[in-house]
Amino acid sequence: QVQLVESGGGWVQAGGSLRLSCTASGRTLSMSMGWFRQAPGKERDFVAAISRNGALTSYADSVKGRFTISRDNAKNMVYLQMNSLKPEDTAIYYCAADGTFSTAAYEYDWWGQGTQVTVSS
Repeated sequence: QVQLVESGGGWVQAGGSLRLSCTASGRTLSMSMGWFRQAPGKERDFVAAISRNGALTSYADSVKGRFTISRDNAKNMVYLQMNSLKPEDTAIYYCAADGTFSTAAYEYDWWGQGTQVTVSS
């Protein structure tokens, strides 16, 4: 069984920064982890992914150069550092886990409950 709990969301002005955290329990050390986001009325979109040992990362084009995904396996934590935030980054952000390193939401079996990020202009 895997449980994921996101934290760190909130309100920030455009240009600001936030760091999201995902606390994982269960057998996540053998899993790749991803961050996805969903804005009102839109589909859930890929944001970033990291392989189980952190050697591989992948980012959506819209966040490249602004967001950084990382993980601390000793603490069972995954992070998403978000800089230079834009109003279009406003969404609910979800942490996800799966055995496959993937950018596709359907590949992920385990999901957190999400944390709201709001960026004002």
